[in-house]
Amino acid sequence: MSDVEREFADDPRFEAAASGYVPTPNDWDAAVAVEDDRLRVTVRLPTLSAAVRESESVADVVEDGWFETLELRLEDATNVTRAGEVDSPATSREGESVVVEAAIEAREGNAPSDALAVVNYVEGTWFEGIVPGYDYRPDVQDLRDRAAGRGRTRS
Repeated sequence: MSDVEREFADDPRFEAAASGYVPTPNDWDAAVAVEDDRLRVTVRLPTLSAAVRESESVADVVEDGWFETLELRLEDATNVTRAGEVDSPATSREGESVVVEAAIEAREGNAPSDALAVVNYVEGTWFEGIVPGYDYRPDVQDLRDRAAGRGRTRS
């Protein structure tokens, strides 16, 4: 086990998994693979049409525009860590999922925090892009309600 892998194994924000390490404080599926001196962070999120209730319909033009905007905004994920090397994330659609993959330098002593920063940025950017006016499935609506509640308590 490398020093970086030991950092993940010892960090309570991660659990060991077949795919590497899974962050526990996040809302969507994410994994971090340690590959020599690099971390490969993968986050799987629902597409806009998968985030709405089955009774809702998202027009293709809205779905495509939403995805293109998300893809552009995620390019800034390279700015959320102090890692020396961060590749621009690759964003793709796989069925009803958006898959985001980013490779970053594994900074000894900071690898779990850097990986979690990327996961949080991807999830936050996805959430900020939610289009108002749709009836969202319960787990997405719960996120929206929690965010609205936090916003009210800070005002």
